[in-house]
Amino acid sequence: MLVRYWQPWREIDTLRRQFDQLFDSVDTAPWTPAIELKDTGNEFVLRAQLPGIDAKDLDVQVTKDAISLSGEHHQENRSEENGFFRSEFRYGKFQRVIPLPVEVQNDQVKAEFKDGILSLTLPKVEQAKVVKLNLTQSTGTLEAGAEEA
Repeated sequence: MLVRYWQPWREIDTLRRQFDQLFDSVDTAPWTPAIELKDTGNEFVLRAQLPGIDAKDLDVQVTKDAISLSGEHHQENRSEENGFFRSEFRYGKFQRVIPLPVEVQNDQVKAEFKDGILSLTLPKVEQAKVVKLNLTQSTGTLEAGAEEA
C-alpha cells in the first residue's frame, strides 16, 4: 500500500503561483480605447478616448457597417537617472473594431480630434420609404393607389 502525505504548504505555494500567472496575464492584456456611441436620430456620434495618442499615430477607417480604430502609443525613453523606477503606462499598438447597428454614409463622416478625444459624426443611410398600397376592385381589375405609411 502506497502512503502519501499531504503537504499543505506546497499546495498553497502552487495556488499562489497560479494567481500570480493569472494577474500577470491580465496586466499584459492589450489596451483598447473606451468609446461612446450615441444615436441622435439622423446620425450616430462616436467618441473614443485616446489619451496620449498623437493624430499622426492614429488610423481611422469607416465602412458602411463598422469603424476600425488602430494606432500606436509610443514609449518615451526613460531611465532611472530621471527618477523613474516604475512605469505603469501602457505602450504599443492597439486596434478596435466597432460594429454599427445600421449602415452609415461613410463618405460623409466628419471627424474632430481634440484633447485625446476622437469624435466622429456618422450620418445614417436614408432608408427607402415604405409605401402602402390600397387595392380596390372595380370591373374585374385591381387598381392601386399609393399612400405613404
